[in-house]
Amino acid sequence: MSNPSPTMMQGDSGVVGLNQLLRGGYLRNRMYLIVGTHGTGKTTLCSHFVEAGLDAGETALFVHGEESASELRENAAQFGIDIAGAEFLDLGPDSAFFEKDETYDLVDASEVEGKRYTEQIREAITEIDPDRLVIDPITQLRYIEASDYHYRKRVLSLIRFLKEHEITVLGTTSVSDTHSTASEILSISDGVVRLSRSETGRRIEVEKNRGRGQQSGTHGVEIRAHGVEVFPKLTPPESPAERRGLDPVATGVGELDSLTGGGFEHGTTTFISGPPGVGKTTVGAYFLFWAAQQGETAAVYLFEERIETFEKRCRAIGLPIDALRDDGRLKLTRIEPNAMSAEEFANIVRTDVVDGGVTTAMIDGFSGYTTSIQGEQDTLKRDLHALLRHLNELDVAVFMTEAVHQITGLTSATSRNISPLADNLLFLTYVELGGSLGRVIGMLKKRTGSFESGIREFEITDEGVQLGAPLDHLQGLLEGTPSTRGHRLESSDTEP
Repeated sequence: MSNPSPTMMQGDSGVVGLNQLLRGGYLRNRMYLIVGTHGTGKTTLCSHFVEAGLDAGETALFVHGEESASELRENAAQFGIDIAGAEFLDLGPDSAFFEKDETYDLVDASEVEGKRYTEQIREAITEIDPDRLVIDPITQLRYIEASDYHYRKRVLSLIRFLKEHEITVLGTTSVSDTHSTASEILSISDGVVRLSRSETGRRIEVEKNRGRGQQSGTHGVEIRAHGVEVFPKLTPPESPAERRGLDPVATGVGELDSLTGGGFEHGTTTFISGPPGVGKTTVGAYFLFWAAQQGETAAVYLFEERIETFEKRCRAIGLPIDALRDDGRLKLTRIEPNAMSAEEFANIVRTDVVDGGVTTAMIDGFSGYTTSIQGEQDTLKRDLHALLRHLNELDVAVFMTEAVHQITGLTSATSRNISPLADNLLFLTYVELGGSLGRVIGMLKKRTGSFESGIREFEITDEGVQLGAPLDHLQGLLEGTPSTRGHRLESSDTEP
């Protein structure tokens, strides 16, 4: 196999997730534009690019005009990014400029300044011979040109000069720049990376990547202690995972396993729905504990309660949570509200599966996901669907709890019409029994295999979940007010 041509070779962007969006990294000897409003991370992204080059033994030149070289180094160092080995060219005015009354009476200011800027850049390129170049911002060249035409001409000539020297270039521009200025530089750039920030979080998109293409759409991005982190949307696995022949995930509770037809297959998603407090998380925990006790690795992602609360709940019904956590067979993760994008959460789960060996997982619960994860509400369902199907392709048994609004009865299996996401539907609800509330449990759907069509009464005790016999002699259970032989059910009538 022949080696790729120099123009098609790629260089590390310094950000793993961005390399994925760029399908490998920045193409060498190309010009990329980083676009975004102030504070979206443009300069930090450039610092990652410079550091990656230095780590690879390349030379780097940082041309700047809004911050000093010392400020750039210090700001990068705050994220643990070391760009001290780079060369810096400051095109900004020094402090003495403020004290001068410097005017150009006989010549156009742009002619003088433009010539000076061009000569400084050319001299620095010739002397340093960098492999990587950052111009932050590249639109500073616009302010010393007489027109957009001259600006385009200047940038085109600069890009040709840089390509002749086989330099990979990153330029930054703010979306607040004039439309004509932005469109000029966008059109002549080989690649465009756009950063944005709103009330629903930060986003990144590679709009253009000539010669290589890109992963389309917007993706999650955060600026954390180590700089910019990019979280691409999940894409379907290149090929479905080989089925591992694992047994269906059951509970070890005889009556509950009978109800579900022996448990749920790996590679399927099971929704456990019901009103608040009915026992959804507790029932779901039984499936996770059974899987862990069979030698699998299980994970629970908590959106609606603290880890300590979940642990206390499990201990109260005799589930051996401490032993399973100590053995590494059960992983508990608390997801803080508004702390991450859907892509970052999906990346956490996928990493647990691919690198941590998780084969059974529970997301607790859907309402918490849609309120805690950053993003537009109408896109979160699609993001969740992509995650669930991705996990199913990896042969993971997924459980998800979902709260419904009605306290008694069951007029809808889920509160947000999400049943298409579920391969299996297990419901819990309250019923009125002689003036008090009782609990019942039943199956509505199972994509693979059979299940019990009857409804059973159940309760949660110190000894765990206990189910009664099927309530075949009752009617109206799903309306919340069961009856037998034509009259309302009293508490004494629950015995078959």
